Amino acid sequence: MNNTIETILNHRSIRSFTDQLLTAEEIDILVKSAQAASTSSYVQAYSIIGVSDPEKKRELSVLAGPQPYVEKNGHFFVFCADLYRHQKLAEEKGENISELLENTELFMVSLIDAALAAQNMSIAAESMGLGICYIGGIRNDLDKVAEVLQTPDHVLPLFGLAVGHPANPSGKKPRLPKQAVYHENTYDLNEENFRQNLKEYDQTISDYYKERTKGQRVETWSDQILQFMKQKPRTYLNEYVKEKGFNKK
Repeated sequence: MNNTIETILNHRSIRSFTDQLLTAEEIDILVKSAQAASTSSYVQAYSIIGVSDPEKKRELSVLAGPQPYVEKNGHFFVFCADLYRHQKLAEEKGENISELLENTELFMVSLIDAALAAQNMSIAAESMGLGICYIGGIRNDLDKVAEVLQTPDHVLPLFGLAVGHPANPSGKKPRLPKQAVYHENTYDLNEENFRQNLKEYDQTISDYYKERTKGQRVETWSDQILQFMKQKPRTYLNEYVKEKGFNKK
């Protein structure tokens, strides 16, 4: 096992950072690492907004939860699906690509490109001894997030990434067993396998929480996920995404 794989397998979300800010050199390395990710057809349909302004970080922290680690970290990045530059490029060349920009396939390309770039940045950060935490909470109110970041149409903030020097490293959460997520040639529809995998994993997670909280929390993964699924989703997103020029067709 090499150092890269060890870094990947040692991942855990960090929600408590020291006051030490990232250096300009560290930020540069992280952004270049993100840009080195694979991109569909070389489209590079994403942008990264680095947020260093304390007031903007505070505003985003409130909109995201509130989540204090959005405000207090080494640097905060927001990954966006971005077709704005492609629209402007077409305008410069006198081309009309509105129908293409509104296509579901290109929307998916922009989401995947952004996710790949973010994961590259995350692995790079952890390899440098930094901690990271993805922030989906910025999608709670994208209208206000767009105001804070001044994003135009065809740019859609997707998630944040808090990066910094860990203050209190958290424990590593057990993942689903390999046999629950990896299927050979065809999808495994064997219900007995499903039930057995779930039963074993639920026990693993219950034991994990019990040890971590000294018995204060003993819920299973099934309990946690079902509770999550019962929450009201961000139902406004479907219309908002279309208003911003994505996924209309």
